[in-house]
Amino acid sequence: MSQEVENIQPSYPLFRNDEYKENLANKREAYEERHPQEKIDEVFQWSTTKEYQEINFNREALTVNPAKACQPLGAVLCALGFEKTMPYVHGSQGCVAYFRSYFNRHFKEPVACVSDSMTEDAAVFGGQKNMMAGLENAKALYQPDIIAVSTTCMAEVIGDDLNAFINNAKKAGHVEQDYPTPFAHTPSFVGSHTTGWDNMFEGMIKYFTLNHMDDKKVGSNGKINLVPGFETYLGNFRVMHRMMKEMGVDYSLMSDPSEVLDTPADGTFRMYAGGTTQAELKDSPNAIDTLLLQPWQLEKTKKFVQNIWHQPATAINIPMGLEWTDEFLMKVSELTGKPIPASLELERGRLVDMMTDSHAWLHGKKFSLYGDADFVMGMTKFLLEVGAEPTDVLCNHANKRWKKAMDKMLKDSPYGQKTEVHIGKDLWHFRSLVFTNKPDFMIGNSYGKFIQRDTFYKGEEFEVPLIRIGFPIFDRHHLHRMTTLGYEGAIYMLTTLVNAVLEQLDKETKGMGTTDYNYDLIR
Repeated sequence: MSQEVENIQPSYPLFRNDEYKENLANKREAYEERHPQEKIDEVFQWSTTKEYQEINFNREALTVNPAKACQPLGAVLCALGFEKTMPYVHGSQGCVAYFRSYFNRHFKEPVACVSDSMTEDAAVFGGQKNMMAGLENAKALYQPDIIAVSTTCMAEVIGDDLNAFINNAKKAGHVEQDYPTPFAHTPSFVGSHTTGWDNMFEGMIKYFTLNHMDDKKVGSNGKINLVPGFETYLGNFRVMHRMMKEMGVDYSLMSDPSEVLDTPADGTFRMYAGGTTQAELKDSPNAIDTLLLQPWQLEKTKKFVQNIWHQPATAINIPMGLEWTDEFLMKVSELTGKPIPASLELERGRLVDMMTDSHAWLHGKKFSLYGDADFVMGMTKFLLEVGAEPTDVLCNHANKRWKKAMDKMLKDSPYGQKTEVHIGKDLWHFRSLVFTNKPDFMIGNSYGKFIQRDTFYKGEEFEVPLIRIGFPIFDRHHLHRMTTLGYEGAIYMLTTLVNAVLEQLDKETKGMGTTDYNYDLIR
């Protein structure tokens, strides 16, 4: 065998060695009941046609790669953003292993999360015993200040009542009566990861403020609350901190996991780091207002802020790109009376300069994109600002009101006249659209690489490159530290987009003596 102690090779290029190619060919011949390659290619080619797309879009009983994750994943991320908080999932062990590994692969960090490991007996008799033992053990072993409880499918299907179970655990003495245990029901079979974040955040603010409103007065602390929603770009938390500090605004960023998900390698393990404090949570009803940075994905939070805190939850768009960052900063200035400083005006000017520099390369380029509702809307808005043309925009978990708002935004721009918006569709639908409508690029998470591979298999001239912006990013490193919000985020996105265009141009024009008349040194 070619694998030797003195020459250890990874699977690639090891599996390209002759002996491995022979082994794989023998395995295929002897054990795989596969169709002939000609038949596989015939079906593949058919799956790239308009005829197949029509069949694909009429399917009802099957979802293929839904372009979303389940509710408890979002609940875990929300809980991680609060100081010394342990996410606790009432359900099966395997679900929590999935949540942790999903975040491990994206953030390249250990992720603290516990489960009360419900098994077959709990599925029959209920999981109260698991809850009692789980809360007691989690508190004793990991010593959090807060245990934030959410649920998986198993607990929801059998109807476990978190409020009753937690109260019974406290009455039985497993944890102290006043020990903070906010909770949220997060059934995986409805909604998505963004719904779960919203539910968990509502659970947090409900626990710490609902029965403590008598001495609260809107505006009395002079602060504003910023609620990020399901946010996985750690730079977005940092850019919010920076912009507010440069404006001199007193604020609370409600759920900030940027430290615990980006800890240094200095020899010290940090199970807990940073995060929004209990004091900030309890004081949040006293703020001037609460701004929801992902408004389409925070409906329960909005209702609670308006109905219980009696704050307006002033409507804003996600602060992505130029115009919507302008609107966000002007709204913060209006609410707080703080002027927008020269430093942010300078940053804005640099962004405008960059947009001018790159406009010629992005103008008229066609992009298809998919992802979460607010991200996709903000990304589409930015593409329109730089003169690019979105072809197809897909969001699985968005509603009809979101689609109506998207359609209006696109209609108001000369670059959005031909854009199609798709809700309730998955990545297999998106694959059909990429083949039939042939954009220049697609924007999305790592799962899009398989669509790029399929387009390349049809022929190099059909390949649609993937630009990785979104969640999750598994197959590239350190992109989760980047920024998509504010002027800084727009600068990063612009840099990413235009250099993807230039990289593809070099790829297409590097043929020696054939296409290299456009293989330019200066772009």
